[in-house]
Amino acid sequence: MESHSQSGRAQLPRNMIENSMFEEEPDIVNLGKDSRLHPLEPDEIEYEPRSSRLLVRGLGEHDLDDEEEDYESSARLLGISFMNRSSNHRGNMPGAYSHEASSGSCSLPTGRTLLVGAFVVVIILSISMVVYFLPKCTFTKEGCHKKNTKLTLVYPLATNGQPFPWPKMRLPSAVVPVHYNLNLLPNLTTLNFTGSVQISLLIIEDTNNITLHSLGLIITEATITPETAKQPQNFQVLEYPLHQQIAIKFNTMLPKGEKYTLNLNYSANLSDGLSGFYKGTYQIKNKTRILAATQFEPFAARNAFPCFDEPAFKATFRISIIRDADHISLSNMPKNTTTSLANGLYQDTFSTSVKMSTYLVAFIVANLTSISNKTAGGTLVSVYAVPDKMDQMDYALEATVKLLNFYENFFSIAYPLKKLDLVALPDFEAGAMENWGLITFRETALLYNEETASIMDKQIVTIVIAHELAHQWFGNLVTMEWWNDLWLNEGFATFMEFFSLEKVFPDFQVSDRFLHTRFRAMEKDSMNSSHPLSTPVETFEQIEEMFDSISYEKGASILLMLKDFLNETNFQQGITQYLMEHKYGNTRNEDLWNCMAKVGSVNLNVKEMMKTWTLQTGFPVVTVKLDTTANKIHLRQDRFLRIAFPQNSSSSFHSYLWHIPLTYITSSCSNYAQPKCIKKWLLKNKTDTIDLKEPNVTWVKFNMNMTGYYIVNYDKSTTEELNELLQNNHLAISDQDRAGLINNAFVLASAGKISIEEVLNLISYLKNETSTAPIVETLLQLNDIYMLVEKRGDLSVSNLMKKYIFNIFGDLIDQQTWSNNGSASERYLRSKLLATACNLNYDMCVQKANIMFTKWMNTTDLSVLPSDLTATILTVGARTVEGWTFIRQMYIQLQSESDKNKMLSAMAKTNNVQHLIWLMYSGLNHNKIRTQELPFILATSSKSRIGYLFAWDFVKENWDDLIKKFHLGSYSIQTIITETTSQFSTKTHLLEVQTFFDSLTDKSSQLGSVQEALEMIHLNIQWMEKNLKNLEKQL
Repeated sequence: MESHSQSGRAQLPRNMIENSMFEEEPDIVNLGKDSRLHPLEPDEIEYEPRSSRLLVRGLGEHDLDDEEEDYESSARLLGISFMNRSSNHRGNMPGAYSHEASSGSCSLPTGRTLLVGAFVVVIILSISMVVYFLPKCTFTKEGCHKKNTKLTLVYPLATNGQPFPWPKMRLPSAVVPVHYNLNLLPNLTTLNFTGSVQISLLIIEDTNNITLHSLGLIITEATITPETAKQPQNFQVLEYPLHQQIAIKFNTMLPKGEKYTLNLNYSANLSDGLSGFYKGTYQIKNKTRILAATQFEPFAARNAFPCFDEPAFKATFRISIIRDADHISLSNMPKNTTTSLANGLYQDTFSTSVKMSTYLVAFIVANLTSISNKTAGGTLVSVYAVPDKMDQMDYALEATVKLLNFYENFFSIAYPLKKLDLVALPDFEAGAMENWGLITFRETALLYNEETASIMDKQIVTIVIAHELAHQWFGNLVTMEWWNDLWLNEGFATFMEFFSLEKVFPDFQVSDRFLHTRFRAMEKDSMNSSHPLSTPVETFEQIEEMFDSISYEKGASILLMLKDFLNETNFQQGITQYLMEHKYGNTRNEDLWNCMAKVGSVNLNVKEMMKTWTLQTGFPVVTVKLDTTANKIHLRQDRFLRIAFPQNSSSSFHSYLWHIPLTYITSSCSNYAQPKCIKKWLLKNKTDTIDLKEPNVTWVKFNMNMTGYYIVNYDKSTTEELNELLQNNHLAISDQDRAGLINNAFVLASAGKISIEEVLNLISYLKNETSTAPIVETLLQLNDIYMLVEKRGDLSVSNLMKKYIFNIFGDLIDQQTWSNNGSASERYLRSKLLATACNLNYDMCVQKANIMFTKWMNTTDLSVLPSDLTATILTVGARTVEGWTFIRQMYIQLQSESDKNKMLSAMAKTNNVQHLIWLMYSGLNHNKIRTQELPFILATSSKSRIGYLFAWDFVKENWDDLIKKFHLGSYSIQTIITETTSQFSTKTHLLEVQTFFDSLTDKSSQLGSVQEALEMIHLNIQWMEKNLKNLEKQL
């Protein structure tokens, strides 16, 4: 599955204001708890910021002047009160938690009191001695439990009060499904459906129950038919909703090796959310229509039919769907027959599927139109969309056919199905979903309007298609055994999306995008809240949170590192071996490395090396010291963390050790085109030394093209040599290596490893730079700092930042044309430069954008704008009430989702409070804006000076509604939590976020994304304390 992230790069550092008035940790009282926001039209909203100020004991409302209030206000802290900070504060409070000494003298205890006290002490000591000396005894609720005996499992109660036969979250392995016959009748008028499923079962171990998954389904009948008998027997179904399980108990054991058919009839409502079997809406000739579609990953097939809803329970499926004449139905396999029924209904029956996991099952009932073509291997490829968007499907079909041909050749394994459908769904939460033979997409990820879409829009469509097609092998043909190894699916698909585009669509120049992906993965992985690629998960929330940048982007990054170290041929042979050996099966982490090790020419213990990258959290920083006198390089590796917490001093932290495949060049041999110049070294120990063979080496550069998943910290003299090299001949090292040096410098500074002065010295060469990768990386890093300073409210420093940025890039900005000319890389660079310039109010940029925005308003035709710069032009235009209102009107009318996405971004960047509130509530209520866009709205508005306060307030006000619409732990909820808190940099806001999540009765406070958000606020505070004064001095 492709996680949908429109917000782009996770920002670092992230931040707000350092509110010095709260440094003394005051007692905080009532935070305007009833000042609710209302979903009104923008012109009906009134905002009085002073009326909802944070009130602090001893601080009056008027004790701050207007400027302090604008920048240092905690804004409208809605619907929450801070309780006492912690238990250690309570110890200093009078009343219930402390007692003042009485004024009188104390009387001495009597002899009787002393005697009773001594007796009690003797009794307590005696009991303690008996407990201590009991042999091999562990006390439990049931009493003494000896180590060599088995604890009895406690079985839960079903909804009818009877014992439920299975106590665990994961299903027992005693019974496995072999085949499903699934029949469905969705009613798109009443918005419910009925179904029946016959599951062919094989008994693997003797058992007295059959336990499987079901959620939200009303079971109306349940029968079991042994293979040896023809007469079905009725049974009562037990339900245990906490684990989303149902069960049938038997008085006798079902013997191993026997086969049964379980038949279940049921009914349910179509889901109001975006998972399970859910309803969506779309427009045909301005009339609203209903469709029914599925999204089952990771565990929502159980919402559509009773099943064994875990990846390892693979089976075949035969699906039948009853529909009316106005709709078509689609499923994983080709349609076999269509039968006319009574009342104008039709039944479509699909071919029996290949063996697959339940989360890959899919079906759709809707009024859709399609175009088709065949691959070289004869697979019928079709692209579907709502009829009004038929003109946007051509490119997706063309790209799919090319990529499918490439994958079949590269993997040496034919795509195993006869057809492949790609469907653009108007209501869809993720970016796309790899259902076998029926891939579903958000419309922005599949549809492409040639006249108005940018080069980036086209690149994104191609990347998402490539990702989902790769899943047809990695994930569908070979599937991870359990969600702890999700990276085997998502890491491979992410790696292949870039690898395939470099081979099939080289003009897109996606290497810079992959570089940025690696930087983003390391940004998250350098935090204490990160997790190993392969990590135990059990609960629903833990499984949902595995769909993050670690599984996707870190997974892809370590595969790139391995490919470059082994070489492409060996890598290709290894993954082909993996697919061939495990096709239609399930795998674990080690299965991949075992297959890699079987490649004959690989002289490396791949399994030993890669376990250090998949089973440990984080990544290393390699400290490099060049000894020019002895002609040696001294190396040291340590786990890199941007912020150090007390637990980091433990011995376990210092025991982190990776097998790092180092690559490097030296001043004596630095020609990238000569393979002999690129040296390799496997760093397996904490420290190591390389004896250089070349004489007179003055500098070294490690991690060639940033393909290694580590950062490098050079000693002072080597740093100076590299800086001089950049100043005199920056082309001596590749553009990706220059971007890597810049990224590593900013990251090391955020951790306090080097000073901000050293970073600015490094990037001073950029006046001579014209390549995309180093410029874009610098713009991103400087923009992060600017946002921190801006929300600090320090106008003098923020103005110095603007002046600094324009001093470096002003000439390059002035050279940009407002056009779509140039290569993909040049067009991307132009869009980033002009977006930065207009965001920082560079006069030339703002004036030009306003002229072009007015031109669009006069014509209402987006094609008059250069498509690569449309987003920047709209953002400038949205700064006025008239411009914002016009964009909103056009947003409602337009059919192109990529164009609407640019408009939504522009509207969300406004500093107009009324407009922000309308946007957020329209998304929440699915009113003119689809709910799936709400995380993007919140993430985008969180970056503006005004919006970051309101986005967080909105989350607090509407938390219960948010977790109803998006699963707790889902990628959408992760985005909402981390992005709406990402600009906080004060201890006050740290406490507020912590208190809010601690106050919730759900499992929110245990989410990894909450811990990540809190750590990011810590990091922002640290960055401000360590760098702000020095930054101002250097500027």
